[in-house]
Parts: sequence; structure tokens; C-alpha cells
Amino acid sequence: MLDNIGLYRSRHDRWIFGVCGGIARKFQINTTLVRLAVVLLALVVPGVSFVMVAIAYLALGLLLPESDTY
Repeated sequence: MLDNIGLYRSRHDRWIFGVCGGIARKFQINTTLVRLAVVLLALVVPGVSFVMVAIAYLALGLLLPESDTY
């Protein structure tokens, strides 16, 4: 379903589902920066709640295919 956009969950660089690792790999940035951005988005940005970010992360964790190579 979402595999034609080139975004996959990371198999090796993961804490929970590997979503942040997959995003970092896709955009060739440090995984720590992606994780930090997710936390800041959830806790600091007005109008964005922790629950919304958690639901989006869970949805990506369930919908994105797992990478075969990374």
C-alpha cells in the first residue's frame, strides 16, 4: 500500500516500530534528529497533542512495510 513511496520501517535502527529509523534513512539524516523532532512536535508545538503524534506513529508502524535491507 505505502511501499511505492519508498518509505519503510527500519529493521535494525529501531526502538519501537522503526518508523523514525525509516524516515531518517529515506531523507538521509540522523535518526536522533528525527526522534527529537517527533518528541518536540508532541510536547512543544501548540495545537499538536501527544495523542495525535502517538496515533500517527502507531498508524505508520502498522501500515509501513518493514525494510528487507536496513
